Formats: sequence, structure tokens, C-alpha cells
Amino acid sequence: MTEPKLAQVEAWAKHAGKLLAEMQSEDLQIMHKGEADLVTRADKASEAYLIQQIREAFPSHSIVAEESGSHPGDPNHQWFIDPLDGTLNYAHGLPIYCVSIAYARDGQLQLGAIYAPAMDEFFSAEAGNGAYFNGKPAQVSGTSRLIDAMMVTGFRRYLLDTPRSNIDNFFRVNAACQSVRRLGSASLDLAYVAAGRLDGFWEMDIHSWDIAAGILLVQEAGGTVEALQPEGGLLALSVDLIASNPLLFPDFKALIHYKQ
Repeated sequence: MTEPKLAQVEAWAKHAGKLLAEMQSEDLQIMHKGEADLVTRADKASEAYLIQQIREAFPSHSIVAEESGSHPGDPNHQWFIDPLDGTLNYAHGLPIYCVSIAYARDGQLQLGAIYAPAMDEFFSAEAGNGAYFNGKPAQVSGTSRLIDAMMVTGFRRYLLDTPRSNIDNFFRVNAACQSVRRLGSASLDLAYVAAGRLDGFWEMDIHSWDIAAGILLVQEAGGTVEALQPEGGLLALSVDLIASNPLLFPDFKALIHYKQ
């Protein structure tokens, strides 16, 4: 079976990102999936394009996509698609949004690409061959002290009034570190960690399509990524995730309290 190439995945991500940029000034036909969870015509158009490309090139592969769910196929060849990560930002006209695509073979991530069209920033990685930011090698930061670190996180609205809320972790990390940001795109959060712009990321109950490409980017850029829950692994449908450079990771992880 022919395997995908990184250049192929990069081309798909860039084309989908250009679709998003072109559609942002049009009628987005915004709909609510939840109280504060949006989907637009652009999400659907980007996802339809990506699925079509994968199905034409690799018809037997399985796909996990944000908007249309699971597409059956060979579980040993699996794709993870977020056609528009940062939909709220996108709908409000903020430039922090992206396309994220990842491919895994036998449960191991092999290829990942993240494209942020509004900023024309491209991140990609291939297992064993490193991570790249706009074509140049990417590397996690060398920050070694929490007080010098800028972290990033996100919050699941449906967890806010539950024991699994991320609020206590936010205050704990914010007190120990230089600062904590919330940018609204987990894919870009991880890409920024891989590029050394941010020092660490964590989030609760994050979906595989949001983070698959970013996980590979951080790993290939020399970072450490772990799932906090004991079962499921990094590519579970939903995961509690932490990532940072290896110098910070032990102290950073100690700040994150995990509740099942």
C-alpha cells in the first residue's frame, strides 16, 4: 500500500487554509453545536475537501474528523482532521485559527501539518525527521525555570462546574509561571510549543483531531508529551494532555491535578 508523503499532507493543509481565508468575508452560516460551540460553512467546506483528498488517494484508510465523525477504514492507517481549529476566533474575525491534519500508522503518528492562513504560518513534522516552522527546523524552548515560562491552556465549558474543571490548575500554574495564555486553538498552542514561542501546554478532555498533529510537532521538536489519564493513550478520542520542553516537564506536570 502506498503511504502518504509529508509534501502531500502539507499541500492539502495549505489549500484548506486558503479556503478558510477566502470564505471568512462571506456568509459563514454560523450554527451552534452547543451553547458556546460554533460550526460554520467554512468548517464543513474545509473538512469536505480534506476527506475527498484522503479518500481519493487512500480509499482504505480510516478517518477521524471533527464535524463528520469517524469514517470507517483500516484502523492501522488513520487520519485525524480538524478543518478549522479556532472556530470561535474565526467567526469573530480573530486571526488565531488553523487547519490541522495528522496521519498515524499502527497507532503511531507519522505525519502532521498545521497551517494558520491569516498569519501565513506553517508547521509540519515527520516521525524521525524533525519538526519545521515555515520550512526551517523547529525546536522547543530552552526555558528551565517555571517562573520564566509562558504556558498556554484552554477550558471546556461543560467541565467548568464539575470536579474536572481546569480552573484550579490555571490558578496554580499561573502563580508558579511567568504567565498563562488562552488562545482558543489547541492545535496552534502545541505548534507554538514546538516552535519555542510557548513553553508548555495542558488541557482537559481535548479531542484527538485537535491535538494529533501538534503532538507529533512537539515530539519531533524535542519536547515531551503525555496523557494524564492511565488508559487510552495520546490518540484516544478524548484525552487530558500535557506538553512542554523536557527541562520544565517534571515541575510543570506536578502542578497539574488530574481528576477522573
